[in-house]
Amino acid sequence: MVLALLGVWSSVAVVWFDLVDYDNVIGKLSAYDADGDGDFDVEDAKVLLGKLQLRYNAEVESVPEPEADVEPEVESVPEPEADVEPEVESVPEPEADVEPEVESVPEPEADVEPEVESVPELKAVIFFPLYIFQKMLRTSPRISFKKKVIAYFIYISMAERSNQSLSEVLFFVSAKKKKPKLLNKFEKTIKMEIDAAEKLRKKGKMEEAVRAFETLVLQYPQSPRCRYGKALAEDGLAEKMLSNDMLQKAIGTYKEASELPNATPDLIKATLKKRAERQQFLGRMRGALATLEKLVQIFPEDVALKNDLGVAHLLIGDNKGAKRIYEEVLATAPSDGFAKVHYGFILKSENKIAESIPFLRDGLESGDPGTDDGRFYFHLGDALQRMGDDSAYKWYERGHLRGHFASVWQRSLYNVDGLKAQPWWTPKDTGYMDLVKTLERNWRIIRDEAQSVMDKTTGLFVPEEENLREKGEWGQFTLWQQGKKAGESCRSVPKTCGLLERYPEATGCKRGQIKFSVMQPGTHVWPHTGPTNCRLRMHLGLVIPKTGCKIRCTNDTRAWEEGKVLIFDDSFEHEVWQDADSYRLIFIVDVWHPELTQYQRQTLSPI
Repeated sequence: MVLALLGVWSSVAVVWFDLVDYDNVIGKLSAYDADGDGDFDVEDAKVLLGKLQLRYNAEVESVPEPEADVEPEVESVPEPEADVEPEVESVPEPEADVEPEVESVPEPEADVEPEVESVPELKAVIFFPLYIFQKMLRTSPRISFKKKVIAYFIYISMAERSNQSLSEVLFFVSAKKKKPKLLNKFEKTIKMEIDAAEKLRKKGKMEEAVRAFETLVLQYPQSPRCRYGKALAEDGLAEKMLSNDMLQKAIGTYKEASELPNATPDLIKATLKKRAERQQFLGRMRGALATLEKLVQIFPEDVALKNDLGVAHLLIGDNKGAKRIYEEVLATAPSDGFAKVHYGFILKSENKIAESIPFLRDGLESGDPGTDDGRFYFHLGDALQRMGDDSAYKWYERGHLRGHFASVWQRSLYNVDGLKAQPWWTPKDTGYMDLVKTLERNWRIIRDEAQSVMDKTTGLFVPEEENLREKGEWGQFTLWQQGKKAGESCRSVPKTCGLLERYPEATGCKRGQIKFSVMQPGTHVWPHTGPTNCRLRMHLGLVIPKTGCKIRCTNDTRAWEEGKVLIFDDSFEHEVWQDADSYRLIFIVDVWHPELTQYQRQTLSPI
């Protein structure tokens, strides 16, 4: 027991104090290479833990029941990190006619015999009676799965040296996760050949893998698994070469594999899902939609596929189609969190604010995969704010803690890390003093040109279209957008555009706009944030009533002045009131955040 206890603290020391080189330790564990790929990795850990399960089964009847006051919580044990989960299609399957070697392991009882074609999934491992070690790992999310595997093996090794039976160490190993069956009956007879080609792909030798699978396809043209392997290899080669042509070839091969006779249902599903993912990657959204529709027709009971189909409808702007899909999902799976957040998102886009809240909230609280997304925290908080519910900031705080927002106030979603963040800026702070001086010296010229085109008959000022107003009228006339001139707009205000031509920090700002903004009395703009922290927003006052017009950014409220520039970071929450008795006219000029490099300004995507 003393040695076992030392094992616990040795394991804790390994994890907490970085006493070993983990890659070196993993290398030394090559003796435990269970899948024959030449090294010890997560796949091997899972196989070995599966063998430990067999030993556990043989001893389980002698395991004492833990006392109630020390029983660990099974449901809170950490799962393996998603980013190290091996691709299911690349897990070698056992030979059809050869059983795994478990001679030294007592035969489990018939009712608990594991399925040969399944891989143990380490969902819950409880150490009894030394559960403190497990609890420390559970409460330490920074510890990687690789480190935990090493710690577990050190623990088990020390426990075995102390002559404890394994059942005293491993109290519970979760049920196994069945892996997809990708081989048909014939393909099991050529599994060694498939595995050899697959091993090349797993080791990153994509050119060799493509050639190996091409040879197999020539030899076995009716083999769906060989064709699927070829598609995966082409896919990997496309990524290595950064070649859209090669990726398009892979997409075609995925389709061929799915249509061959005798393809297993699991292979059809895996193949078409990959095809849809890669079509979306290439921007072939309608093609991906057609692929997912075919999947749902083949597997009508698969809720996850229907959820993916709903997203595909959203990606082509078909909110009605997506809404129909999610209504179908929620009719059969009313607690599905993924469907709930997306359905709530659609309701909010329809301005059904109150109706959207319970779906967004319940979906986020479910913790289901795909729900932990900044957009859902953003829209739930916004909906609650519009309903006058201060719990909005609780959700913004949660979004911040989850890493989606820079802070509770700064909630933009398309950001560059490390940029200076403050709500209000001075011209000197920005470094754009020359631009500010040009705007302020020429404000009357800019005002006069704006007023000359404000007549509604010109049709140049259009209503704000982002659903940011609670009430009132707000019109905008855009000159530049996403770093490009907006059509022929500058023909109507040539002097204003001429003043700006020599300031690329404004005209070249691909994540901003240059526009006139007119707001009529009685207008209120909801609290909101811009999409990115990559820009700052300048407001030049042109026609400002003496009282009644104000803007709040975070908890600091200010007013415009005619001929003066206000500068703020619109990625922070801001709100506008127009309670004067006449219109307010300003000129908005977005500029790149001054800390962005020239390279970043050239390569950042437009917004």
